[in-house]
Amino acid sequence: MYRGESGLGFGRVLSQFYGHIRVDSVTFVSLKEDIGNLDAMTTREDSVYLAKLAEQAERYEEMVESMKKVASSGQELTVEERNLLSVAYKNVIGARRASWRIVSSIEQKEENKGNLAQALLIKEYRSKIESELTCICNDILTVLDTHLIVSANTGESKVFYYKMKGDYYRYLAEFAVGDKRKAPSDASLAAYKEASGIAGTDLPPTHPIRLGLALNFSVFYYEILNSPDCACHLAKQAFDDAIAELDTLSEESYKDSTLIMLILVIWQTLLVAEEQYIKRREIDKIKSQKDSTNEKDKSPR
Repeated sequence: MYRGESGLGFGRVLSQFYGHIRVDSVTFVSLKEDIGNLDAMTTREDSVYLAKLAEQAERYEEMVESMKKVASSGQELTVEERNLLSVAYKNVIGARRASWRIVSSIEQKEENKGNLAQALLIKEYRSKIESELTCICNDILTVLDTHLIVSANTGESKVFYYKMKGDYYRYLAEFAVGDKRKAPSDASLAAYKEASGIAGTDLPPTHPIRLGLALNFSVFYYEILNSPDCACHLAKQAFDDAIAELDTLSEESYKDSTLIMLILVIWQTLLVAEEQYIKRREIDKIKSQKDSTNEKDKSPR
């Protein structure tokens, strides 16, 4: 059965049609528009339903295709549709990123063993995964730039989409090497900064999207720009700002926000621990060099 958001069922459209035995051209055109609009709404509803079905079946490539149809409508996505799109691409890209990390680790081990023939085979296989990663990232980045960002009307949705843009350029930068790393790295930084600027004025510090943005931006500074100090500062600032306004946390987003705040604390703790470990190693190295020098001075000449 056809059903539209306006409550105009398909049977009602037909009754209107047959109720006009002498249909003039204006009425006929109007009825055609009603049916066309009804089909369009049904198609969007069906695409969302199929995306949910694909998610339950763990067929994420098909979930992506269904949500791309919704995203290309030129209309602002609902929160549910936005999240479905994000989940679809996150699962598709997540599987490849995990594969890339595993294969890269095996490749490194084979190189260390001197098994160059195997390492060459693995390199070719890794290149295949990187091609898939590039294709997926470019796909969602095109959807974001062509449809979603331009049709975003709220600060929340703009932050969400610019954060996604930063994320997927970051994924491209993860496996890029040499001069090829600069372009996705710069694009990711620009997108994260744009999202942060909007979040700073339109979203409270306790908003889960703003907190998630801060976490991912911090990861970008650490993994892509190799700047643990900036990463730690950003994570700490986001957590401190959220704690200061914890009383503004809505019941609706309480679970999501507090979970991300916990992750921010853990992430910050890891960054601090690593920094302390590096400093201790540097101190031990300097001490070892001094001891070695002293031993040489004591040796008979």
